[in-house]
Amino acid sequence: MTTADDPLGRLIPLPQCVEPGGGAPFAITPQTIIVAPEGALAMDVAAQLLTFIRRATGVAPRILVAREPAAPTNVIALALDPAASSSDEGYDLTIAPARVTLRAKTPAGLFYGVRTIRQLLPITAEYDALLYRAPPVVTLPAVHIVDAPRFEWRGAMLDVARHFFSVDEVKRYIDLISMHKINRLHLHLADDQGWRIEIPSWPDLARKGGATEVGGGLGGYYTRDQYKDLVAYAETHFVTIVPEIDMPGHTNAALASYADLNCKGTAPAPYTGTEVGFSALCVDLDVTYKFIDEVVRDIVALTPGPYFHAGGDEVKTLTPEQYRMFVERVQKIVESHGKRMVGWDEVSVATLLPTSIVQHWRPDASKQLLAGSPHLILSPADRVYLDMKYEDATLLGLNWAANIPVQRSYDWDPDTLVPGARPGSVLGVEAPIWSETLTNMRDVEYLAFPRLAAVAELAWTPQAERSWDTFKRRLGAQAPRWTALGINFFRAPEIDWAPTR
Repeated sequence: MTTADDPLGRLIPLPQCVEPGGGAPFAITPQTIIVAPEGALAMDVAAQLLTFIRRATGVAPRILVAREPAAPTNVIALALDPAASSSDEGYDLTIAPARVTLRAKTPAGLFYGVRTIRQLLPITAEYDALLYRAPPVVTLPAVHIVDAPRFEWRGAMLDVARHFFSVDEVKRYIDLISMHKINRLHLHLADDQGWRIEIPSWPDLARKGGATEVGGGLGGYYTRDQYKDLVAYAETHFVTIVPEIDMPGHTNAALASYADLNCKGTAPAPYTGTEVGFSALCVDLDVTYKFIDEVVRDIVALTPGPYFHAGGDEVKTLTPEQYRMFVERVQKIVESHGKRMVGWDEVSVATLLPTSIVQHWRPDASKQLLAGSPHLILSPADRVYLDMKYEDATLLGLNWAANIPVQRSYDWDPDTLVPGARPGSVLGVEAPIWSETLTNMRDVEYLAFPRLAAVAELAWTPQAERSWDTFKRRLGAQAPRWTALGINFFRAPEIDWAPTR
């Protein structure tokens, strides 16, 4: 049995504490009012709540700012309260017959509380073009929810380098990940096959390096204004953009754009295949570090988040000494621009700054080196690489790490993956999706969903509260909502999916 008709049975990720109330539900009527605190972020959250209510009911509640209405009934009150949660992203939601009260320490907590309310509303909240002859009766169940995330880093990575994705496509992905309380979008902006962001001091990176992609397509790149637009859109969804320029390997697009970055002084041809490990910046040249400094400078100037991802994976053409020297020099460049360096787990061989972050991806990476890392993000390829096939018959994706059915993405504990890791060093979990076989957003959605929902709950919900048996029922209940949103999700055969009509 699915739980599609039970609003509390549709919640993903599962909140920290859910206490069903004993009273009548809260009914949304034409008299319902939303009260919100002052401030652009909080008001934007209130406007998003209004949108969901309007879609579900045809009613557009008034929003009153920073004060209670005279009548205490038919009120949805959003409040900023330092005592609401110990977490900056936590919230306290009480739904009673006459009043809904959502309290949070910060606007981010209000945002996540509103995402929970969204899941409690009927599926019609996801349709943008329904017409009502009269407002339907829509209620929210009596409940008290106290919630906060398990991990601060709840990430998704999108590879826009191998195949390019437009601004609107990336915004679509931001919509979908933030709906599941994911708060980091790691953009893989450069690889052998393409360079995807404009750098004014190195214009050929975008003009030449951005003109290709896997299979020989036209590629593309983001102008500075387009990238700023993406960052701003992400901020309204409380998603931090983490830009990545992979280096010193995975750099053929850069090397093909500028001969000076090559040790021999000649540029290679553009590359549209999928092999790895053959390219590397010339790490002994001063111009290489001038290039890196200016690229980092230009990207971080557009990126308010505290992170810059410097890649570091699958380098096969440098000696171990050259590689360690490169990583240690690059992390200082990143730090000089006020950011924390993130690197794939190969960087753990270097002497890292206390602020640097290691992203674990190789299932066979040295657990001893990982345990000594200052900070860790967990992305084990055999668990959460969303570009892996579900099963042998899956038409898209690869399977070099594993076939990954939904349960395999869900049923593990991040706190036990790296024995000996220092307490608190695991910042969280990130689910990458690489685009060797993915040419459009429908392809991305097919491999991401439903597994991304599993990773979202893994990163948000306390380990003791998670259960595959209960999760798969709540997952099955997502089918009508995901269908309403037009998500091209894989109907995993092990899930009892709710009817969509």
